[in-house]
Amino acid sequence: MILIAILFLPVCGGIVALFSGRISRKMPGWVSFFALCLDFVIVVCLWFASNRGGSAPAIWISEFQKPWIPQLGVTFHLACDSVSLILLGLAAFLGCLASLSSFAEITEKTGFFYLCLTWTIAGVMGVFLALDLFLFYFAWEIMLVPMFFLILLWGHEDRFRAAVKFFIFTQLGGLLMVAAILGLYFSHGHATGVYTFDYPALIGTPLGPVAAILLLCGFLAAFLVKVPAIPFHTWLPDAHTQAPTAGSVILAGLLLKTGAYGLLRFAIPLFPLQMQAFSKPLAILGIIGILYGALLAFAQADMKRLVAYTSVSHMGFVLLGLVAGNNLAFQGAILQILSHGLSTGGLFILVGALQERLHTRDLGRMGGLWKEVPRLGGAAMVFALASLGLPGMGNFVGEFLVLLGTYGTQPALAAVAALGFVLSTIYSLSMMGRAFFGEAKHASRIPDLSVREMAIVTVMVVPLLGLGLYPQGLIGRTSRSFPLAPHGAAGLEAAGALKDAGPEGRAR
Repeated sequence: MILIAILFLPVCGGIVALFSGRISRKMPGWVSFFALCLDFVIVVCLWFASNRGGSAPAIWISEFQKPWIPQLGVTFHLACDSVSLILLGLAAFLGCLASLSSFAEITEKTGFFYLCLTWTIAGVMGVFLALDLFLFYFAWEIMLVPMFFLILLWGHEDRFRAAVKFFIFTQLGGLLMVAAILGLYFSHGHATGVYTFDYPALIGTPLGPVAAILLLCGFLAAFLVKVPAIPFHTWLPDAHTQAPTAGSVILAGLLLKTGAYGLLRFAIPLFPLQMQAFSKPLAILGIIGILYGALLAFAQADMKRLVAYTSVSHMGFVLLGLVAGNNLAFQGAILQILSHGLSTGGLFILVGALQERLHTRDLGRMGGLWKEVPRLGGAAMVFALASLGLPGMGNFVGEFLVLLGTYGTQPALAAVAALGFVLSTIYSLSMMGRAFFGEAKHASRIPDLSVREMAIVTVMVVPLLGLGLYPQGLIGRTSRSFPLAPHGAAGLEAAGALKDAGPEGRAR
């Protein structure tokens, strides 16, 4: 039942937060914070308790399965391996910090705000845990609704357009995915006589070449929009810019990661040969995202929009690593997912703190802030250096492993992608120079980071350094997770192991 507890703690915490708003304006924030902290503690305990020695793919750390709608072959099937457990920890961790960072910013409808925040986290966790495709789609759609309200009700000046654009893009991708899920469901039923949405059962479903490509495209439509890959990225800068600070943290740190998780958990194992055929075009999309996102970030005057475009660039490395076709790049993609969530989430929290103090995000109206707010400037420098890939930070290890793995299969593409290091240095240092150095362009003095804000920054920097200085612990665990290799014969072998693994092969 531990997976049920992980999934429903944010749901219950959100309901309590909603009603606690009648007692005090600050009470919902504390309720949300403690509920997500408890969730994080449970995930960490499960991580340390799951130190198993086996290295076979598809050995679940924990699993829960009960019939849900048996007439349609729908089960309430949850499971986690090392990769999904890491992402669960990231979701709970960033949820705690998003709650804590909203105490000063959110002053109206606080109960409903924290309900939306915790239910978004619950939806993300459902995506990371679901092994029934009906349940996966249910969680995929559930997480969009509260995020839509977060942007619409607590966003900034152009929040309505940004919220609607976010919803349209993600909803259209989701509709194409549900069509593909239904196509796979009926194809499996026609071939075997068993109609089911259960993911392990659907692996290896016999499909014609055209049908397999069409179904894969339906999944890719949803996952590439969410990553986001070029040219499906246009919703992201608007949503990030207009969302409240907590919304931006959740968007960058978690919602983008659901697209990457969908690729590695569903698209690659269900369609290994088709993904192998699509690997080079997808790698090129990833490289375009790396370079184009970096160039657009450098061109921005809005500090929050600049950070938003860096997500397009960094997630391009994740996409490149997932389709490179070897373990090295795959490990780099996982490290980059975690490091990007921490570094970009930290930058969004600091941009939100600056906006509260200066009432602007325009870099042209900043400058000279280092003398006034040295703690804020120092924290921004740390996260900017992490973002540009400074050795010793998790981002460097992740991106370096992605490039090293890609070089083994596509040397020319790896060489082009390496330009992302140069461009990230340019936009990161440019942002720091325009905001914190030079001549001051604001009249009034502003306060530096508070104790609460310094605590948030500190707990985000520590794991970034940990991932950069000692990535072996994480790499050793994820190397035992599925998939071991994304494409070709190795991918088919891993998929077959997952399909055939019985209860005796799972650590519960």
